Amino acid sequence: MTPMSRKLTNIQAQVPTDIEIAQSVAPLPIDQIAAQAGILPEELELYGKTKAKVHLSIRERLKDTPNGHYIVVTAITPTPLGEGKTTTTVGLSQALGAHLGKKVFTCIRQPSQGPTFGIKGGAAGGGYSQIIPMEEFNLHLTGDIHAITAANNLLAAAIDTRIFHEQTTPKDDALFDRLCPPKKDGSRRFSSVMLRRLRNLGIAKTDPNELTPEERSRFARLDIDPDSITWRRVVDTNDRMLRQITIGQGAEEKGITRSTGFDMAVASEIMAILALATDLGDMRERLGRMVIGTNRQGTPISADDLGVGGALTVLMKDALLPNLMQTIEGTPAFVHAGPFANIAHGNSSIVADQIALKLVGRDGYVLTEAGFGADMGMEKFCNIKCRYSGLTPDCAVLVTTIRALKMHGGGPKVVAGQPLAHEYTQENLELAADGCSNLVRMIQNAKRFGMHVVVAINRFSTDTQAEVDLVRNVAVAAGAEDAVMSNHWAQGGAGAIELAKAVVAACEKPTRFQFLYPLDLGIKDKIEAIVKGMYGGSGVEYSPEAEKKVELYTRNGFDRLPICMAKTHLSLSHDPSLKGAPVGFVVPVRDIRASVGAGFLYPLLGTMSTMPGLPTRPGYYDIDIDTASGRIVGLS
Repeated sequence: MTPMSRKLTNIQAQVPTDIEIAQSVAPLPIDQIAAQAGILPEELELYGKTKAKVHLSIRERLKDTPNGHYIVVTAITPTPLGEGKTTTTVGLSQALGAHLGKKVFTCIRQPSQGPTFGIKGGAAGGGYSQIIPMEEFNLHLTGDIHAITAANNLLAAAIDTRIFHEQTTPKDDALFDRLCPPKKDGSRRFSSVMLRRLRNLGIAKTDPNELTPEERSRFARLDIDPDSITWRRVVDTNDRMLRQITIGQGAEEKGITRSTGFDMAVASEIMAILALATDLGDMRERLGRMVIGTNRQGTPISADDLGVGGALTVLMKDALLPNLMQTIEGTPAFVHAGPFANIAHGNSSIVADQIALKLVGRDGYVLTEAGFGADMGMEKFCNIKCRYSGLTPDCAVLVTTIRALKMHGGGPKVVAGQPLAHEYTQENLELAADGCSNLVRMIQNAKRFGMHVVVAINRFSTDTQAEVDLVRNVAVAAGAEDAVMSNHWAQGGAGAIELAKAVVAACEKPTRFQFLYPLDLGIKDKIEAIVKGMYGGSGVEYSPEAEKKVELYTRNGFDRLPICMAKTHLSLSHDPSLKGAPVGFVVPVRDIRASVGAGFLYPLLGTMSTMPGLPTRPGYYDIDIDTASGRIVGLS
């Protein structure tokens, strides 16, 4: 494979807007990107000229090829503005590929349209370090999120349909006859998903006519407890009015109403499954065992119990294939899956990483980005994603900014949409030094997993050399291999060359990756390991509801699943107001929920919004289209 090389030559001193930069660079044909990356034509499904899906068969073809170096990009606890983690990931990839001549792949998440049209904007990177075309990246892409929406809502419909028909069909024999209607000759048949339910019930029979009346009743009547249902409908729009709704108010629903609501599509467990599934068979099993609630006796009810697991897989089969795109400087990128980093694991897909590692080969580099800070996305990357993928990272790149460190050092509150206080735009070594406590804790978090750490200081124009030197000295003293100022936003890959060299050097050193906890620990022990080992807390307290869930999940065998903490990303603790590196706090667990199909339990540390609301002036005010040229404007 010949590395791509397309160094930018038209960089402007006054950096234009992201969309102006992205539209100033003509994307290379995606089949050319694929060929350069080593992807065969028959392994490519084109979606126009600038994006494509790739087949998982690449892994089998290249199974004897050694994996490349595996690098996870994480960050310190960010300000509400974000610290440029995706921009750093892309800039570093461009430096490695277009400037150092290395084989490289970037693997990042697909963003939701909710933030794109809301307040946050897109997530393709920024400045001269972006994925292009950024409009397609931030909008429909290849329809994966729409597939998740369709599958999620099919399951939601199946739940309420089953409740309706069971309540309106009081006799078990009549319900069984509707599920397994006899033909004219009296014969019946179970569908394949029905056979799965029978096996789950311990019934070995395959002929419906052989079931006893008691077996027919157990098979046919799920007896779902409406109060136990955790499955909600989803939409890929920030629509606050759908957070809580009442369904079943139509005349034909016979008064069978229920209170429920909508989440963002990317908050669906199906999105988490897309990111963690390793092949179509694995996805089918995960989708089938998703738990939507319990029956009135407390037994979990799965998607396969509802008969819908196979249909969900049909809707999701194409979404499992990673999406191939490119950076501004022509290095290849996989954009695939986008689970929430607050309530899910916040990482892109396993299959994208696996394919990329084979394509770059022994001497290549794969950058995969983890959501939020090293207490959140990186911890979940290691304890959840790496467990299911079997992959182990060589290095962690820890993104920081002087701005964020000053906030952690006691600087004024940072609020999105409001001007920064002068403390952030003028040299202030005292604030930066005090805030380095957060940086030190995050370095320690990464090293706890046995990874080498390179700190990337994402440069802002107001940073001074004295502040950069201070951060570098603190980082190296805390155990980082190096700390390098990177100016990739303003200069593209050329601004990240020194960072790339530091990453290459770190990857040459041997690692001894280890998990934070073994899976055979109890639920509470695993939670405490994260609280004490990652957050710096002193203990955990559980609400009565959380205590009930610990008992329920242990009884049903879910206690051997890894833990996916749902907490704020704005603090190492559960309290977003606690900055720096707080200690001695007790973390409250108000509830614990199970994503059995995805394969984790998620304790709730406070209130997590799964349906953000739109501000008074959403981003869509600026988004429009030039009807003469068809060019999108105002997207950020």
